[in-house]
Amino acid sequence: MNRTIMISDTHGCIDPFNQLLHDINYNSKYDQLILLGDYVDRGPNSKEVVNKVIKLVHEHHAIALKGNHEQRLVDFINEGSSVIKAKFIEHGGLQTLQSYCNIEGEISDEMLDQAREIIKIDYGHHIDFLTTLPLFHEDKTHIYVHAGLNPDYIEWWKQPDHDFMYIKDKFIHHPFTNLHKKIVFGHTRTIDIHGSADVWFGEDKIGIDGGCAYGMQLNGLIYQNGSYVTFDSKFNLSEVQR
Repeated sequence: MNRTIMISDTHGCIDPFNQLLHDINYNSKYDQLILLGDYVDRGPNSKEVVNKVIKLVHEHHAIALKGNHEQRLVDFINEGSSVIKAKFIEHGGLQTLQSYCNIEGEISDEMLDQAREIIKIDYGHHIDFLTTLPLFHEDKTHIYVHAGLNPDYIEWWKQPDHDFMYIKDKFIHHPFTNLHKKIVFGHTRTIDIHGSADVWFGEDKIGIDGGCAYGMQLNGLIYQNGSYVTFDSKFNLSEVQR
């Protein structure tokens, strides 16, 4: 593998996702693609993004991690309690239902249950795929995770599943230099970390969520031979020596 390519928080933004892969000349024969979760909700094309991720994993050896929005969708489909339904809709789930079921207008509880059944029957393979996604990946130089690591756990891989998908400030503001690897994460928008939608480089961690579904940009990161190249949905590439 010549390059490691990292993308996070696609959130139904299929066109920027496809364009980024095209513009960086992604070739799975030579590149390792790592996707850090949150493929669904908020953006307009969640179904298309999940289809793309499944193909990338099954046919191009990409690594796809689970984000909190995947877990929320799985819970919505499999459990569907009133609390889960409310959380799902509150955090961008309506756009996901529009993508999968062409639902328009006001959503009743009956319509939510109908949508759950449609997705179970017609897209059960999507739910199965999202259910079984790993929560982290590690190689010789990096730890990859959707949200972050809990500093209370010395053996970080034993932390609760919830932390892998949801942790924010406790992770971002705590040093992890003892791990001797950079932690690459999404979940927290970089504009909320350093006031810019661009990739954020910390001493021991790198945040790449550019807030695409909020009208900002889809970020990605290339690592090759000890150096990083950042790229985004505006298709400006800049080499960053780190």
